Amino acid sequence: MDTQEWLCPTKTARQKKRLVKTDRDKKLMRLEKRRLDLWKQRRLLPLEPLRYPYQRGWKRFFVLREDLKYDAKALFYEALLNKINTVEYHYDKTFKQRKRRKRRCQYTSRLQMLQEISAYSWDINRLELTEEEKACFTCIETYHVETKCQVINYVFSEPWRYRLKIAPHMITHVQVLDIAIERELAYIEDHLTNHNLGPRINTLTHGAGYSWKRWSGERIRYINRIKNIPRYSPKEAYLALDV
Repeated sequence: MDTQEWLCPTKTARQKKRLVKTDRDKKLMRLEKRRLDLWKQRRLLPLEPLRYPYQRGWKRFFVLREDLKYDAKALFYEALLNKINTVEYHYDKTFKQRKRRKRRCQYTSRLQMLQEISAYSWDINRLELTEEEKACFTCIETYHVETKCQVINYVFSEPWRYRLKIAPHMITHVQVLDIAIERELAYIEDHLTNHNLGPRINTLTHGAGYSWKRWSGERIRYINRIKNIPRYSPKEAYLALDV
């Protein structure tokens, strides 16, 4: 049989469109991977000390109270503060934010609290707390309005041991700038922005759609309490449901 008479499989129009789309998605994934690599390289660039440091606003953080610095457990609370301390920055020393109420602008003080630990971070011990340090926290359950579910956080039970301190925010170091990285990163950003490729990359990397069950669970009217009962259970197991 002549080899020229063999039947060559031809692709359909749908298969050709699929190949074009798959090839385009692969190029986008390579472009996204390159962008992540450039971000990592820029983040790992060393810091260079400034010849003339300058002040850029103010920062506010927690410190141990003066009357507790000579306490027997002062070092313990100092070490704990390093794990749950929070820092806020503001251009004004008063740390007041502008709010509009009844057609008038008012300045209110910004509330700053110690770091609250989520239930997941508590279970994996992300902050590397000791058993003695864990005894200083209280479990608080609150209702989250947006997700419509209960949220469990662990809050420090003795916040009166610390006070807020305001200090100048001094800039003493600056990150080294790599021209080659910035040029290539700007080219990728412009290409993705001009062609509106961000949503497609987000779909390829994180998946499409949003599941409301992730936060609120299954809706009450759709909950089937019978499906969790074993198949050969007695009649009393079904009567106990009171459906």
